Amino acid sequence: MMADGSFDSLGGHDAVHRKEYTTPSYDVDGGDDGVWCLRAGTRVQSSQDGRIGVVIKMQKPMLWDDRDNLRPCAADHPEAVFHEAYIAWEDGTRGTEKTLWLNIPDLIEDDFFSASKLKGKPVPPREWLVEGLVPSRTVTLLGGDGGTGKSLLALQLALASVTGGPWITNPVKGGPVVYFSAEDDEDELHRRLDDILQSTGCTYDDVPDLILASYAGKDALLASQASPTAPLQPTPLYKRLDARMAAVKPALLILDTLADLFPGNENDRAQARQFIGLLRALSIKHQCAVVLLAHPSLSGLNSGSGTSGSTGWNNSVRSRLYFERINQDGYEANPDARVLRTMKANYGRTGGEINLTWRNGVFVADAPVTGLDRMAGNAKAERVFMSLLRSTTDQGVKVNPSGGKNYAPLYFQSEPKAEGIKKHAFVSAMKTLLDNGKIRIVTDGPPSKQRQFLQVAE
Repeated sequence: MMADGSFDSLGGHDAVHRKEYTTPSYDVDGGDDGVWCLRAGTRVQSSQDGRIGVVIKMQKPMLWDDRDNLRPCAADHPEAVFHEAYIAWEDGTRGTEKTLWLNIPDLIEDDFFSASKLKGKPVPPREWLVEGLVPSRTVTLLGGDGGTGKSLLALQLALASVTGGPWITNPVKGGPVVYFSAEDDEDELHRRLDDILQSTGCTYDDVPDLILASYAGKDALLASQASPTAPLQPTPLYKRLDARMAAVKPALLILDTLADLFPGNENDRAQARQFIGLLRALSIKHQCAVVLLAHPSLSGLNSGSGTSGSTGWNNSVRSRLYFERINQDGYEANPDARVLRTMKANYGRTGGEINLTWRNGVFVADAPVTGLDRMAGNAKAERVFMSLLRSTTDQGVKVNPSGGKNYAPLYFQSEPKAEGIKKHAFVSAMKTLLDNGKIRIVTDGPPSKQRQFLQVAE
């Protein structure tokens, strides 16, 4: 139990699983029922006047003592019984309810059905805006450090959608787009759009279905909170966006960026999930893809994962892409080079990479490496890895397959005889050589302090 009277889960008293409950209604001060079935964030309906609202918090915790008398207690006491619910009603009013039965629409049995009901129904196909990268009817998180160019890349996706053209060589399901920017003003959007139009041979007459909105320097929050512990609620701006989407019927909604649209704490997992839930509601209601742009945290930058704040962001979305510069140990060989990585894909494969280069105001996909070139590059990396492993072993240096300063791929890329091969190529070479049995992992040292290192298999 949390201090505000909310719970991480409904626990053993969850009304969905208590079959003896015949009606979805509970008394605010109904002992265990009141404690467990109502919590902060629960959507409720008053049985007295039918109003709909959300529980902000449970109030007035009481405890039955040994003489069956009630006395006040701490909200986190394991036997606390709450006697009031503070509710925000949808009509804009707020109030405290006491000894009142509340109907809970979210728990009505009609929401549940037997899997056998699906028998004979055609299996719906997976819907994509960009197959393998951007699924429809859900939220994709596109991360990238400031100045990397993710806003430009997203605007290129928007134009590809409305014109039916490709996006960095990938086919795009065509349709209208709503592009909501809280970072770039109208002039900057104009400049970028002009570069993209010139690169594709399109004109402004070809993009009437690209709907732009610039909220740079304005209040762009799509959610609000009554208090730090209260659930997120849609703002009037969210509702205006919803109404515009109903009129436009977009195939894609782009939101730039998370930090400007989200009011809460990015490290709070529950708030992250609530916010993504609000955006996913838009994607489902309007049957479109939602792409949310975000900046990675410092740890996300350093690790290369591209994550931001709580793991709730990564866990809540169904697809996550990361757009970054190509930087090897602080050295950026080509400042115009970028790579788009698939970091999470619930509906496809992860680990994919698309190499891009900034040219004449837009990002262009690099020519793919041919099969023969890839094979030659892999063979070279494997040859050099074997050579460096032999030489370091002869020198008494032990490199390992797991990490640290003696991590073999990292150690080898800084060697003078690395022949320009970088860490990521050495990683692939190491895996291949291990799989082929040409190198092996050896354990050495006393039982209390054993270490693993690599060795050429004789």
